[in-house]
Amino acid sequence: MTRPDQDAGGVAPAHFAGMALISAEDVARTTSTTAAVDALEAALLGGLDPERDAPRSRVTTATGELLIMPSTLGDLSGVKLLSSTPGNTDLPLIQGAYVLFEGPGQRPAAVVDGIALTNLRTPAVSALAVRHLAPTPSGPERLTVFGTGTQARGHALALLESRTVADVTLVGRTHAPLERLAEEVRAAGATVRTCRLEDAAAAVEDADLICCCTASPTPLFDGDLVKDEAVVVAMGSHFPDAREVDDALVRRASVVVESRASTLREAGDVVIPLASGTLKEDELVTLHDVVTGRARLESSGPRLFKGTGMPWEDLVVAAAIFRAAARRSD
Repeated sequence: MTRPDQDAGGVAPAHFAGMALISAEDVARTTSTTAAVDALEAALLGGLDPERDAPRSRVTTATGELLIMPSTLGDLSGVKLLSSTPGNTDLPLIQGAYVLFEGPGQRPAAVVDGIALTNLRTPAVSALAVRHLAPTPSGPERLTVFGTGTQARGHALALLESRTVADVTLVGRTHAPLERLAEEVRAAGATVRTCRLEDAAAAVEDADLICCCTASPTPLFDGDLVKDEAVVVAMGSHFPDAREVDDALVRRASVVVESRASTLREAGDVVIPLASGTLKEDELVTLHDVVTGRARLESSGPRLFKGTGMPWEDLVVAAAIFRAAARRSD
């Protein structure tokens, strides 16, 4: 195995006590969004049942929270540990690491940068949903992204990589973050427009794909504006009393979720319309059933994918990163 200071088509991950230490740079060097999407899809086709995944748990700390996300699949298991510290100024709000174990002996195999992992797997889950929910495009697609943060960036770039997107509209509340994100997306080869949230109606009406990547507790747009052939991804909210999409969209859409259990715990985009009677629980379709062909969606009306993030997704993508890094080191 190549030493960390040797060139193997790039710098190999460092090691400590037999574990690979996989940095954010290693993740970016070794694993594309497409590779992560393919790994997630293969896991679902291979029999993984998201309904059996362990729920995430939260522990209150002196200055915030510790989030714990364990999962297991075959001879792999792992846990993502994230700290959330609202008072941080010089450090990020969210910090973390993923510990991967492998084999029947459950050997500690790797520690992966937790934020880089999250920033890869979340857009990859959304891209997997779009792969199976969107109709076959007849030409270049129009993408609208709400938000200006890391996940907005990740979703825009992931769909540019995995779809035939040529036209992107970025929607945000303030000018400077919008323009910074626009420059990054333009560098990936797309035509990019920006608009303020209050002026987003046309961007919603024209979009084939819409990604909601915000912390908004209330709906971002009028769901009646979404065209029948569009796919909407709502991933920013993961609290039962917050939502990015409204009843008008939910009423018209086929609603696809990561799992019923996780959705009913955390997803206000679904929990709120269930409580109002706009949506019935038996109308929910899981991504697992769509990917495996056990469920067929309505041929008319928009399709809405609601994601909150699940531990199995981190495990599958962390394993893909670890294997890619190992190949790079050989």
